[in-house]
Amino acid sequence: MQLNPYLHFNGQCEEAFNFYAQCLGGKIEFMMTHAGAPVEQLVPAEWRNKILHAALAVGDQILLGADGPPETYKEPQGFSVSLNLKDPAEAERIFHALAERGKVRMALEKTFWAALFGMLVDRFGIPWMINCEPAA
Repeated sequence: MQLNPYLHFNGQCEEAFNFYAQCLGGKIEFMMTHAGAPVEQLVPAEWRNKILHAALAVGDQILLGADGPPETYKEPQGFSVSLNLKDPAEAERIFHALAERGKVRMALEKTFWAALFGMLVDRFGIPWMINCEPAA
């Protein structure tokens, strides 16, 4: 069994996944628009080039996503995508990249459980938690 986050966007899935691939060192394995799919007629014409389904591989993990039709999209709430890292410099780099044009909820700092921990909402409205394990 594999458990994968599936993120919903309001028309920015392609931009978000390209950014995440660059930021997280991942590779987009699949990206399909509504155009040409059997469901093409179910979305407004201006929405047909939006993403129906995308998959981003980061190491052995897969992040999934799509653009939800405008009438059904809801701002993400009640979850965070959690990244667990071992390298503080990499945690800093990723945190600051994701926070750019986003909103920091908790600055990246030492906590009683982690060498570094921080929370943010990125420019696409996705909440993230960055956790860097303490040195062994």
